Amino acid sequence: MILPDGYSDIPAGKVAAIVTHLEMTARPVPRADPAGAWTLRRVETPPLDWFRDLYRRVGEEWLWFSRIRMPDAELTARLHSPQLEVYAMVDGNSDEGLLELDFREPGHCEIGMFGVTARLVGTGAGRWLMNRALEIAWSRPVERVWLHTCTFDHPAALAFYQRSGFRACRRQIEVRDDPRLDGTAPRDVARHVPVIE
Repeated sequence: MILPDGYSDIPAGKVAAIVTHLEMTARPVPRADPAGAWTLRRVETPPLDWFRDLYRRVGEEWLWFSRIRMPDAELTARLHSPQLEVYAMVDGNSDEGLLELDFREPGHCEIGMFGVTARLVGTGAGRWLMNRALEIAWSRPVERVWLHTCTFDHPAALAFYQRSGFRACRRQIEVRDDPRLDGTAPRDVARHVPVIE
């Protein structure tokens, strides 16, 4: 459905975001790595508790909730798919970044999840992690690498992806039940998105 021009009401109890899809169809010139002692660890068969904990620590403030609401069997099947790769960015002895690369569509790589915890925001860790993501993605026989971001995400996310070589290619509106109203997310997160009951 195409929304008409003008304002469209969003029912109470819902949240709405503008989702921007971005893509690259050729490997970009690599950006210089920032200084940092991070490492990347592939997690072959991610345990659900580990995955959801890191997912929350990276994305709860930005209203990441799809993997929290996903039934265990569905999430397990997704994470354990041989065409989906999950990586942890390690800072010292702690997993502080999440990267999910989805190769299930031949010739394409979707960066399904990407982010670092609040402790690393602004340190250059995101650029370091994106450099690793693009190295891995473009080492495979792909013709397109893509991802999406939305207006719930960190305000610098869209510009960061564009600096990394992605270009916007599609825009959508996503409407969902507010995860703070059913306990999926704490009530006090994402203050940049007001709760309307």
